[in-house]
Amino acid sequence: MTVSQAGQVLAEIDLPELPNHYRGKVRDNYDLADGRRIIVASDRLSAFDRILASIPFKGQILTQTARYWFEQTADICPNHVLSYPDPNVVVGRRLDILPVEMVVREYLAGTTGTSVLTLYKQGQRDMYGLTLPDGLRDNGKLPEPILTPTSKEFDGGHDAPLSPRQILDQGLVSSAQWETMSAYALALFARGRELAAERGLILVDTKYEFGLDGEGRVILADEIHTPDSSRYWFADSYPKALATGSRPPSFDKDFVRSWVAERCDPYTDPIPEIPADLIAETSKVYVSAFEKLTGTVFEPPPVDEVIHDRLRRNLAEFF
Repeated sequence: MTVSQAGQVLAEIDLPELPNHYRGKVRDNYDLADGRRIIVASDRLSAFDRILASIPFKGQILTQTARYWFEQTADICPNHVLSYPDPNVVVGRRLDILPVEMVVREYLAGTTGTSVLTLYKQGQRDMYGLTLPDGLRDNGKLPEPILTPTSKEFDGGHDAPLSPRQILDQGLVSSAQWETMSAYALALFARGRELAAERGLILVDTKYEFGLDGEGRVILADEIHTPDSSRYWFADSYPKALATGSRPPSFDKDFVRSWVAERCDPYTDPIPEIPADLIAETSKVYVSAFEKLTGTVFEPPPVDEVIHDRLRRNLAEFF
């Protein structure tokens, strides 16, 4: 990564030519009158329900990684994608997003407040409508993949663990929608685990978001199997890490989360400034993740064009 490329960071998105703007944690959304949604991926890195830093190339990598996985799983369930007019942009069908995030896990891992490892180490055994046995090891494999859904907070709130009974009793989704979401999530995870294994990776856990289209069908939205929505470990180094009780090497954003968590309470305290070398290393990790997952070489954006200028050029047809 050159100095010029490092300066191509898309932290904020300013496209007043597009209507109905909504700014998410890492993506900016624009709703068109014809029912399409333009989703622009920034380089912001989010964890602990906060923005921690901006990572060069991250938005492009997430968009293109998700594109690969949407294409690899299109036979399992329908997704929202219509087109990709820019490396950082996907145009999709506008959906009514369901208020439940579907998280699938196959290992006792994680650092956030909703992770099974965090809850397990706090002494909880009953969680997400499941009962886990005593004696499980940190980062150990679970008997089978499990669903650990959380609430989907749309205004930056803190997601909370949910059981299937709570989901249905609170009317968050219907019984039929829950069955469809559950089946889709487990099938998508199985496909992701299979393809990741072919590349020497372990898909540890991941989250999926679903929405309803105008006909009431459940549609896969947001992103899929990216380093932001998923945790991957390297299969060849996992056994040693498990044996020594160390955190398995990965290329997700967990090491940034760990760096922050070691220095403050990330949910309440001010976030320390992320060192420049850690940001640069994180960018390299995202590039490595893209190339490892997709089997293709990452092509960074040209240094002779400002990203916002490129976005406006590629999105001009929607103005």
